[in-house]
Amino acid sequence: MAFSLPTETAKGRIREVEIGAGEKARKVGGENCMPFYLWEGEMPNKPLVAAEVSDEVGELPPALEKVLGDVKNDPVAWAKKAVEEWGAEAIFLTLTSTDPKGSDKSAEEAAETVMKVEEAINVPLIVYGTEDLDKDAEIARVVATKAEGKNLVIGPAKEENHKKIGAPAIGYKHVVSAMTPIDVNLAKQLNILLTNLGMEPDKLIIDPTTGALGYGLEYTYSVMERLKIAALMQDDSMTQMPLLANIGFQAWKTKEAKSSIEDYPEWGDPEKRGIIWETLTAVALMLAGANILVLRHPESIRLVKQLISDLSA
Repeated sequence: MAFSLPTETAKGRIREVEIGAGEKARKVGGENCMPFYLWEGEMPNKPLVAAEVSDEVGELPPALEKVLGDVKNDPVAWAKKAVEEWGAEAIFLTLTSTDPKGSDKSAEEAAETVMKVEEAINVPLIVYGTEDLDKDAEIARVVATKAEGKNLVIGPAKEENHKKIGAPAIGYKHVVSAMTPIDVNLAKQLNILLTNLGMEPDKLIIDPTTGALGYGLEYTYSVMERLKIAALMQDDSMTQMPLLANIGFQAWKTKEAKSSIEDYPEWGDPEKRGIIWETLTAVALMLAGANILVLRHPESIRLVKQLISDLSA
């Protein structure tokens, strides 16, 4: 007697969101099954693996310093290297230099960097501020205007500044990444606020905030999984947006990823340890439902892309 695999058919589908324009355009989302449950539905678009690039970098773990080399202080060269050598499928540009508690560079300076990076790469560009509500809103306005027609992903939009980020994104036709602090209801509420503002639901991405392995991973996993279940099984329109997981930033600041061999010789090679920490965080959140995975190390990018390929075969 042949074995028949039990299946559960979803009522809903994740919206397909296009990011980037022209030849750079890529689609994320679109699935009508839980991650890689390909016997129950389809995933027309594999999870997108993005490389994080920053326009200003302080001290990094030696493993990251080693792979960045002389591009560390050049976001354009860094982005090109990530795409051409590391195989990144998108660039996640963090405008660290705009932090009011740091260099506090102007939105105009940041926008110049954004345009240079956008012109240098042939993949979609995601642009994030530093989570300063006022400064991020100013950056969104200037970047959205200068990059009209580029269909960037701009974020993070929060409840407190969603109007100031959402309005220019609507006017100049960009995608918004909506960030909330690891909570299903808050994520849904922010999507409602943005759509009430006039944003099309297929121009929204959910950033539910990411916790690294050992540092809140289980909370992020649970929220992502619950968002997918609500979207697919309950056909909840306001949870049917693709999910973004900003993994590299969280994984590489953990004690386990950045501590030296002298501090913890029993933990083994710190370079391998950091890569594993980032990769395992990415794999967990990919299986929870993340559609965009933001990573830092090229080996993590390679490993995660290979796993996605294997699971999609």
